[in-house]
Amino acid sequence: MTTIVPTSEEDPALSVVRFVAELSWADAGSEVAEGHVSRLLVEAQECIIQKRWLDLASLILASADVIFSKTSEKDLECIYTVICHLVKKPESLDQVHEMAELIATKVTHQPNEKPGLRLKILFNLYNLLENPYSQFFVYMEALNLAVSGKVTEHVVPSFKKMEDFLSEWNLGTKDKRDLFLTVANVLEDSKSSAKESFDYLVKYLETFSGDDALALAEAKEEAVRAVVEFVKSPDMFQGDLLDIPAIAQLEKDSAYAPVYQILNIFLTQRLDAYLDFQSSNSDLFDTHGLVHEDCVAKMRLISIVDLGTHESGQIAYSLIKETLQIEDSEVEPWVVKAITAKLLDCRIDQINEVVIVNRCSKRVFGLHEWQSLRSKLAAWRGNIANVMSTIQANKIVEDGTQAVQGLTIR
Repeated sequence: MTTIVPTSEEDPALSVVRFVAELSWADAGSEVAEGHVSRLLVEAQECIIQKRWLDLASLILASADVIFSKTSEKDLECIYTVICHLVKKPESLDQVHEMAELIATKVTHQPNEKPGLRLKILFNLYNLLENPYSQFFVYMEALNLAVSGKVTEHVVPSFKKMEDFLSEWNLGTKDKRDLFLTVANVLEDSKSSAKESFDYLVKYLETFSGDDALALAEAKEEAVRAVVEFVKSPDMFQGDLLDIPAIAQLEKDSAYAPVYQILNIFLTQRLDAYLDFQSSNSDLFDTHGLVHEDCVAKMRLISIVDLGTHESGQIAYSLIKETLQIEDSEVEPWVVKAITAKLLDCRIDQINEVVIVNRCSKRVFGLHEWQSLRSKLAAWRGNIANVMSTIQANKIVEDGTQAVQGLTIR
C-alpha cells in the first residue's frame, strides 16, 4: 500500500488540485488557466476547512479522464494515492462508502486505458477501507475491471483468500451470488482453471432455493452453462448437480429439458442411454458445442465405473466389451484409462479375463450413498468391537493360565 510522505507545507490534496487544474487548462493559455486554477484552489480550500471531503474528492475527480490520458503512470499513482487517502478523513461510514463508490466508479470508467494501473489504484483504495461492505464493493469493481481490461491474471491470486474474504465481509445472498458468478467468469476468461471456474459457478447456483420460483428463473442460463461445462470436461465425473434446485428446474422446462436429460445420463446411466439420446437430440450438440466423440469417450469411462459399482467386485471382459461397444483388444486399454483417471482401483486378471475391483468412484453422493456409507461404518464398528472383545477374552484366559502356572511352580 502506498503511503503519503509530506514534503512541503502545502496540503497534499491542494497540491493535487493545483497539478490537475494546471494540466486540464494547459491548452487554454496561461491567463485563462491561471484564473481557473485559482478558483479551483479556493474551492478546494473551502472543502478542507469545512471538512466536505466528498466534495473535495469530486472536485479532483472531475478531470480524471483528462489526467489519465496526459499524465505518466508514476504521477497518476501519486495523484490517486492522495485521492484514495481522503477516505480516511470522514467519521461517517456512509460518507466513506460514498467516496469509495465515487473513486472506484471514476477509476473503472475507461477500463481499456492503463488497466493494470487502474487495478493497482483500486487495491490501494481497498486497503485503506475499514468498512467490510465498502471493501466488497471496491473488490467487485476490481474484478469487473480486470475482465473488461483483459488483465484477469492480476486478480486471480486473490481468490486463494476467498474464504477469509467471505468471513470478513459477511455478505447477504444476493451479494454472494454476484461474487461467485463474477469469480467464475474471471476464471473462465483467464483460462487458469476450468475446474475452479466450474466450482464457483456451482456455488452461485447453490445460493438459489427451490422455494423462490422467480429467483430460480434468473439462474436458468447459468444452470445450462454448468451442465454443458460438466459434460464437456474430460476430467469431471462426479457431482451432486441433480439435487441443486437451479439445475433441477430444467427438467420441467420445455426449452431446457434435454439439457437436464443429458446431465442425468452422464451421472446415472451408461453409454447405450447416451447413444439413444444423441441420435434424437443432435441439435442440442450443435447449439452448445458438444463433440459427440468426446462425449462417447467420457461415457465409456463412466460406464466402466458403473459396472464396478454394480458387479459385486468382478467385471468380465465380455461385459466391458458389450457395455462400452468396443473390440476385445480395446478392453484392457479402457480399463487402464479408468485407472489413470483415478476412477477405478482394480486388478486385471488376464488369465480369467476379469477385472477385480477394489474401489470405484461414485458419480453422485446422495441420500442412498450416505445410507450405504452409514451401514458400512456400522458394520466396521461392529467388527472392530468383536475383535476387541476377542482380544480381551484371550488376554483374560492368558492371565489366568499364567497365574495357575505360577501357583504350580510354588
